[in-house]
Amino acid sequence: MARDRGHQWIAGADEVGRGCLFGPVYAAAVILNPDKPIRGLDDSKALTPERREVLNARIRERAAAWAVAGIDAYWIDRINIYHASRLALKRAVEALSICPDFLYVDALTLEVTCPQRGLIKGDARCASIAAASIVAKVERDQVMRHWDEIYPYYGLASNKGYSAPEHFAGLASHGPTAQHRFTFEPVRVAAGLGQTALFA
Repeated sequence: MARDRGHQWIAGADEVGRGCLFGPVYAAAVILNPDKPIRGLDDSKALTPERREVLNARIRERAAAWAVAGIDAYWIDRINIYHASRLALKRAVEALSICPDFLYVDALTLEVTCPQRGLIKGDARCASIAAASIVAKVERDQVMRHWDEIYPYYGLASNKGYSAPEHFAGLASHGPTAQHRFTFEPVRVAAGLGQTALFA
């Protein structure tokens, strides 16, 4: 464990929205405060929305530092979702008010200066990654509720931009918006672009 090796400011980072058809990918980074423990941290996908909201408030109140970053659909289409996810994670880590001396990332490594380790299923194994997944998920869900008010045809408040029958129905009847990811096949097809990617 990093703390056993003398590291004090240990950050965890995770992203959400990687598989969505609509909107930005979000990432968060969190440095937990060992003097202010938070009970019940877990992978955000394993928690109810209500529980995520409660834990999100506690993380923002008790963590030593936290930060969120997003990369919008335009840049996802320009650089692809893998690189956009890594960029969001990097920006979140760099936005922390405390510079971490060790970093855990869910399944990835990043181009940052501090020592790091990628953990497979890290959001279920590492409290700081779990905290980051919660903060990123709550932030992105709030953004999806905002976009649902502007684009009410796709069910974004409920499906959060993922593949879902109501989302597909909206694409079929109204076509994609400027916030959709045109390099994702269902959006390309709905836009009449077939299965050829827009960018090499």
